[in-house]
Amino acid sequence: MYSLARSLFFRIDPETSHGLALGALDALQRVGGVRPWVGKPIEDPVELMGLRFANRVGLAAGLDKNADHLDALGALGFGFVEVGTVTPKAQPGNAKPRLFRLASHGAIINRFGFNNKGVEHLIEQVKKRRYQGVVGINIGKNLTTSVENALEDYLACLNAVHPVADYITVNISSPNTPGLRTLQFGEQLDALLGPIRERSRLLDAEANRKVPLLIKIAPDMSEEEVALVAGSIARNELDGVIATNTTVSREAVKSDPQAEEAGGLSGKPVFEPSNVIIRLLRQHLPTLPIIGVGGIDSGETAKAKIAAGADLVQLYSGLIYQGPALVNECASALKTQ
Repeated sequence: MYSLARSLFFRIDPETSHGLALGALDALQRVGGVRPWVGKPIEDPVELMGLRFANRVGLAAGLDKNADHLDALGALGFGFVEVGTVTPKAQPGNAKPRLFRLASHGAIINRFGFNNKGVEHLIEQVKKRRYQGVVGINIGKNLTTSVENALEDYLACLNAVHPVADYITVNISSPNTPGLRTLQFGEQLDALLGPIRERSRLLDAEANRKVPLLIKIAPDMSEEEVALVAGSIARNELDGVIATNTTVSREAVKSDPQAEEAGGLSGKPVFEPSNVIIRLLRQHLPTLPIIGVGGIDSGETAKAKIAAGADLVQLYSGLIYQGPALVNECASALKTQ
């Protein structure tokens, strides 16, 4: 069924087909739901960061930036859904075209640039959700905000989403916002995470509810850089880490005619690089919850992510290539571990 739909969607511009597919999923949910098409969700409860996940498989941030499709996507069987990246103000993102399929490599390049409708819109959508699973909100900075003033945007988003989020992810690893990845290292990272952690604790105390704070990091780091990041995560007592975002490397796809398109590369080529980062993080942070993402396109690759050291996994590009059945396939594979 999905192979036919994919063959049709893949004949259309990637960003247009992305919108059409989500619209179709919403329509299906409105007239009776998507569950008859994907089967009963896999129950494999996991307690982590004070949250109960129905299973170990989540949707990565980026697919539903504005939480406009939260109920329909959640109905695919995800144990958790992460929405965003959201910024304080709405912004259009980068010029089109900005999404490219590298089908022979099972990969995608995007340079969206945090296009979204702004944090207030996302909050209203999350408030209206019927999906009962865990909902994470991924926060970032506006393009027009300088790197030096990035903290202001992160704090503004944190303040806004805290009441409706089950967990919050600080995204400092997108390659599509100039200068953003420089925040990942050394004193800059501590200067960012310290005040965010302090603010999150104040918000937790005021709400009498702990909202876990995570960070999403890039795969393009050396062992020494991972050690520095891990040190900052430990010092600032974050509740978890998501590894990893997209890569700027093109080594695995250099034969593809679209390989030189600017942006972050996701899908199969990121599978092992993200596993390397997960293994290193696990060495430095033996008890910290890790969400593994990058290149998962089967139950076996989901199990490999867990074997590398992840506690939970997230899907994105694999879902585009393999279809909704991938969710239950991965959840079933992890349940049997």
